[in-house]
Parts: sequence; structure tokens; C-alpha cells
Amino acid sequence: MIKSIENKKQTWITIFLFLGLVFALTSPFHYAIVNLYPSRIYVGAIMWCPAIAAFITLKIRGRKISSLNWNWGNWKYIRMSYVIPALYGIITYVLIWIFGFGNLANSEDITEWGKELGLFGIGTLSPTSITIIAIMLLATIEVIRASATTLGEEIGWRGFFIYELRKVLSYTGVSIFSGLIWSFWHWPLLVYYSNNVLLEFTTFTVVIVSMSLIMTYYTFKSKSLWPAVIFHAVSNVYIQKILPELTIKNEGTEHWLGENGIMFAIVTCVFGIYFWRKAIKEKL
Repeated sequence: MIKSIENKKQTWITIFLFLGLVFALTSPFHYAIVNLYPSRIYVGAIMWCPAIAAFITLKIRGRKISSLNWNWGNWKYIRMSYVIPALYGIITYVLIWIFGFGNLANSEDITEWGKELGLFGIGTLSPTSITIIAIMLLATIEVIRASATTLGEEIGWRGFFIYELRKVLSYTGVSIFSGLIWSFWHWPLLVYYSNNVLLEFTTFTVVIVSMSLIMTYYTFKSKSLWPAVIFHAVSNVYIQKILPELTIKNEGTEHWLGENGIMFAIVTCVFGIYFWRKAIKEKL
């Protein structure tokens, strides 16, 4: 962390300039989603607003875009940034199945999933084959596709924002502050999509702050923005595209399922605490 009062002041000016630009750029698309139509075009645009805000901030502050950590970094951190979100997603849904908040999808549901993914017309596939092929495709090709949009977010949040915060805050402060801001930034979308706004605001904020603790750890350890890009994409694909399709919802337990569900908040919180303790131990 920097110690000069003037340098700290300039850093906070940079931070709030970036945040102002993020919210200014994002607001029209939030409005369009909430008041017009929740098009994927608007969602994709929102996810690139942090990157654009970071580029504009760098330009205003007389710094180069090349100053961001574009290097790929150590493969170990790339691998773990795939494994960890896949693992916490799987654990979440295994617990959901064990406690009866949802059941494993039956062959009819799997067949419908296969039709949606276009896995018909190439011979007769069994539900097991559909499941295996679907998971393989989503866990690879869909993760690569998702990375194109998560890259926009992560250039801004982990590539730029947390490094500015690190000049004036500790790892804990950076993780929590950036996590809360990242969560607040999503809140307008929750208003549109949520069935229980108060509950889902709470669980979603816990999830996002917990993810921030993990992603900040891997970003600082790798000195690269790419682990965060991979982590974010994998988390979205497993918790939005794969595991829900393998689950039948039980009436009255919907609030336990999904990325805004109670179970996901509990599991990610445990992971977040683990990485927070790990970072403190390593004096990150």
C-alpha cells in the first residue's frame, strides 16, 4: 500500500472516476433490461462496461492500457480457476439433491435438454450419452464463449479496479469492498429477475463477496487477469447452464436453488472464508 497522503488521494480519485464511469455506462442498459426487454445484447453490453470504463480512466489519468496485467501467468492458477468454481457448483447441487431440495433429472428431462442443445438427428442417444456429451460441450465450448463476455467484466474489476484498491487497502479490504461494489452493480438486474427481492439480494451479495475473496486471491497470486476471466466463466456455466438442467425443482424449495439460492450462498461463503484465511496466512 502507498503511504503518501497525496498519492492516496490521487488513487481514490482514480477509483471513484472509474466507478462513476462504470455506473454511467451501465445505467442505459440496466434501464433497457428492466423497462424494455432482457435481451442478451443488453446483458453483453453491460458486461463490457467495466472494461470500457477502465480504458477511459487510464486514458484520462495518462496511463497505458498495456499497463494492465495481460500476461497469461502460471498455468497452475489457470487450472485452479477452472477447478474451484466447478467444484463449488457441484458441491452445491449434490447437497441440494441429498437434502431433497431438488432431485436428479429423469430421462425425459434429459431428453428435452438434449433437444435444446441439438443432440438429435445424429443417431439414437441414450439419456446417459446426452448428459455426458452436453456436459463436455458446455464445460469446454460454452466456457470459451462465456469468457468473451466475462473478459469485459474482469478487465475492469480484477484487471484494473482491485489493483487500484490494493494501493490503499489490504487484501481483505480489497476483496470485500470490490465484492460489495460488484454486487451493487448487479442489483438492478435482480429487481427484474427476482421472486423474493430481499432474500435474493442477501444471498447474491454473499455469493459475490465470497467469489471476490477467491478471485482476488488468484489475481494477486498470478499477477494476471486471466484466472479471473476463466473463474467467472466457469462459475456462470456450471451454476447457470449445467447443474440446473440436471435438477428437478421441488415445490416450495426454489429459494434453495440457483445462483441466488441459499445453498449456493452457504457453499461459496465456506470457500470464500477458506481463501480469505489462506491469503492472510500467506500475507498476500
